[in-house]
Formats: sequence, C-alpha cells, structure tokens
Amino acid sequence: MGMINKMDVAATQSAFREDLLSGKTAIVTGASRGIGAAIASRLCEAGANVVLCSRSAESVGQIADTLRSKGYTTLSMAADISQKADVEGLIEKTIEQFSQIDILVNNAGITRDTLLMRLKDEDWDAVLQTNLTGTMYCTRGVLRPMIRQKSGRIINISSVVGLIGNAGQANYAAAKAGIIGLTKATAKEVGARGITVNAIAPGFITTDMTAQIPEKNQEQLLELIPLRVFGSPEDVAAGVCFLASDAARYITGQVLQVDGGMVM
Repeated sequence: MGMINKMDVAATQSAFREDLLSGKTAIVTGASRGIGAAIASRLCEAGANVVLCSRSAESVGQIADTLRSKGYTTLSMAADISQKADVEGLIEKTIEQFSQIDILVNNAGITRDTLLMRLKDEDWDAVLQTNLTGTMYCTRGVLRPMIRQKSGRIINISSVVGLIGNAGQANYAAAKAGIIGLTKATAKEVGARGITVNAIAPGFITTDMTAQIPEKNQEQLLELIPLRVFGSPEDVAAGVCFLASDAARYITGQVLQVDGGMVM
C-alpha cells in the first residue's frame, strides 16, 4: 500500500469543503459581525451564494465586500427582521437575484438584560419581537419557495440560555426557548416536503459582546465548561455548515449544542 501524501489529503479536504454547498443560495440574518459574519464566511467557503442581512447597511455591506474580494458571491441587504415588510423584501430580493433559497440561517437577535422585576414591557416586547417573531417571519417567508423546490435547510440559532435559563435574561431565555419550540413544530410540518429544520444552541462564544464581561466572571464561567475553553464564532459556523449540507439530510427537529459540554 502506498503512503498517503499529507498535501494530497489537505487538498482533498479543501476541495470537499469548497464544493459542499456549491450552487446553493443561503440567507444569513444578523450577519454584520460575530457569529453571523462567521457563518456567512463559512457558507461562502463551502461554495454557497450568500445573502447577508442586518439592520446596518454599512456594517453588513463591509462584510459582504470583504467576502466578494475573496471571490465569493454575496449580496448584502439592510433589513430589520422584526418588521414583516423588511423580511418580505429580503425574500423577494433573494429570489430575484438567485432564483432560489436553499438555506436560511436565523441568527439575528438582540438583548435587553435586567432582572424580571425591573424589566420594562417595551424591553420584553423588543426582544420577543426580534428574536422569536422575527425568526418566525423569516422561516415562514422561505417555506413557499422551499416547498416548490422540494428541498431546504432552515437553521435557527437558539442558545443554551433557552435550555437552562439565566438570571437577568428572562426575555432572552423565553425567546430562545421559543425558537426551539418553533424549530420542532416547523420540522414536523415540512419534513415530508424535503425540508429540514434544526437549531443550534451556542454556549459561551467569544464575541465583541461577551468580551465586555469582567475577567473574574469569565473565569467563573470557564469552571462550568468541561472543555475549559470558550467557543469561537467559527465553532458555531461549522455546525451550521454541517446542518446545511447533505451530510445532515436525515437530521431534523434537533438542537445541536455547541457549548463545550456546558449543558448536558
């Protein structure tokens, strides 16, 4: 038996990754930074055409431009997913540009953290409207084109907070738990149409937002994670890429925890 050339293996792995989603079109919400930007980049690397959306046209445009400079096919759009009209425009523009929607990644979300006793109605409403209702708007919006083509992948970004709760985040936890329920219900509705619907529940992921947590608190969080290391946006993006691929064709209605073993 001949020896396996490590460079040949690396080249094969690279080619597989680049062809994994070739010809597919993906929408990624909340794609202007952090996890969303990493997901958009990973899907581009896998060969997909990627529509990046965010409330900030400038921020998401910069990410899309960077990806285009690397030879990837992208489209950026300013859209507030909490607004039904914005979501409808996002879906219409994607169909107009690429004729199909194969993958939807519902990543966009906001926080308005405080103890429930102090929580203002408007902060509850804002988080539920964006994180849960916005996810529903986007999911509902892609179902018709996915049903027509008899295939599709919907991946919702939930959180371990939606599984175990977290003090000071009643609104966020409720929305993320709701996303899990939405995922399972939708998976049952559209499975026979060739569409899979799954969720990813990230644990502590290093982003600009989490970087603001005091070092002492970060050390306490590390103690809760068996792997003793925080995750990266790329760890979540890898999970998304897997669930979007044919390798996950027989997986639906599931919650993939990307949390270093934080929640078992």
